[in-house]
Amino acid sequence: MSTSSVPDIVFTPTGAVFPSESEILAGVQADYNAAFGGNLNPGLSTPQGQLCSSTAAIIGEKNDQFAYFLTQIDPATASGFMQDAIGKIYFLDRLPATSTTVQVLCTGLVGVVIPVGASVVDLNSVRYLCTQGDTIPPSGSITLTFQAITAGPIQCPPGAITTIYQTIPGWDSATNPLAGIVGSNVESRADFEYRRQQSVALNAVGSLPSIYAAAFNVDGVVDVYVAENVTDAPITVGGQTLVAHSVYVAAVGGLALDIATAIWKKKSVGANWNGNTSVVVGDNSGYDAPVPSYTVKFQIPTPTPIKFSVQIANSATLPSNIVALVKAAIINAFFGGDGGQRARIGSTLYASRFYAPVAAASPTPISILSILLGTSSPTLNTLTMGIGQAPTVTDSDITVTIV
Repeated sequence: MSTSSVPDIVFTPTGAVFPSESEILAGVQADYNAAFGGNLNPGLSTPQGQLCSSTAAIIGEKNDQFAYFLTQIDPATASGFMQDAIGKIYFLDRLPATSTTVQVLCTGLVGVVIPVGASVVDLNSVRYLCTQGDTIPPSGSITLTFQAITAGPIQCPPGAITTIYQTIPGWDSATNPLAGIVGSNVESRADFEYRRQQSVALNAVGSLPSIYAAAFNVDGVVDVYVAENVTDAPITVGGQTLVAHSVYVAAVGGLALDIATAIWKKKSVGANWNGNTSVVVGDNSGYDAPVPSYTVKFQIPTPTPIKFSVQIANSATLPSNIVALVKAAIINAFFGGDGGQRARIGSTLYASRFYAPVAAASPTPISILSILLGTSSPTLNTLTMGIGQAPTVTDSDITVTIV
């Protein structure tokens, strides 16, 4: 039985240990030397030396491939189809591209109904559909959630929506005072793993993780935040007042009825609600008519623009469009387009998160002097969002200064 001097992969309690390229080469040289009866010239410039180095390179490449495979069976580092396979263990599929969501101020006659599916158009001819219908109140205006019919990271700056696409008598105008919450491309590796971690309780009932998982599993939902108040008195969490013995759910994207139904199926019996959105959910679980119905409340968070101030050192090698490149890099990273986590409801935003994307924005080196952020003015290194705030950013929110 033949043996080899090439070191094996060693499996330890902390992981696999792979031999170095030099160790592999030394082992191959020893094997060749033994095969030819000894005294073989090991010089890499000789024919046998070239064979040794080629064989060592092949072994090293296969070891690298195996090392990569080992990372793909760990949920924390898996990607692509291997991450999809891990997701199926939790009955999860990678989310397709999601659509931009925007709060639209609808003005018109009192009593006019704006139904689910009503549509408006922005300045770039992108159509948005209403996800929760309602009636214009005595004030003459109402703010409703609309979602782009085209999926992907489509920006919708303040005032971009100007036109009602399908006329409804009595509905006079539509506009968006605040920027939309930008959608995303197909769910990234980081976002899928984040959702997997949060969704392990998808089949449970009554716990916050189960409510979170169910709401995040609704088609079109981009972000979710869940909290509760188990006390006998109101409490304040992340800037929101939660009534006694209640659950709080904030959600961005998706149809309001689908979100409310998902929450209702998972919350504990008797728990109260919080939020600025009310939806009637029918209980069809085995009842004959009339079907019992319940009013479910959840929060549609306020789009909150995040301001950025970026200072970079002047250089003759900077491209002429460096300002546009930096803005695009920040927006891409902000919504997770670079493979990292997107800015979320109730999350803490770090200015340092954007150093690498900005540095990579130019084909030539960039010397970053500072990156600051904030809501009213960009003066902070960190910023914590409220649980009723959905962070947004557009080109106009970013100032790039070349010093």
